[in-house]
Amino acid sequence: MFISEAFAQAAPAATGSADSPFGSIASMLPILLMFVVLYFVMIRPQMKRQKEHKAMIDAIAKGDEVVLGGGMIGKIAKLGESYIHVEIANGVEIQVQRSSVVQVLPKGTLK
Repeated sequence: MFISEAFAQAAPAATGSADSPFGSIASMLPILLMFVVLYFVMIRPQMKRQKEHKAMIDAIAKGDEVVLGGGMIGKIAKLGESYIHVEIANGVEIQVQRSSVVQVLPKGTLK
C-alpha cells in the first residue's frame, strides 16, 4: 500500500574475475615486486660485505697491522686456525678471534 513496487538491483560486476588467468598474478605482482626490491637493496649488499670480510680475514698474515672490533690497533704476532695473537704494545700480546678483525691497515701506519 505505501510501497508501490520494489525493484531488485543486480549485483555489480566483479573487476577481477576468478576465470581470468592474469587476475591472481596481477594481485600478487606488488608483493613480488617488494621482495625483488628488498633483495637488491638489503640482502645482496649484505652478502657482498660478508664475502669481502671473509676474504680479508683469510688474507691476513703475520706482521699485518689491523684494527679490532673494540677499536684496538695492533700488529699480528701469531696466526692460528680461528685465533690470532695481536701485539698492541711492546711485549703486550692479546689473543682474539679472527672474526674480530675489522680492517687491515696499510703497512707503516703504526709507529
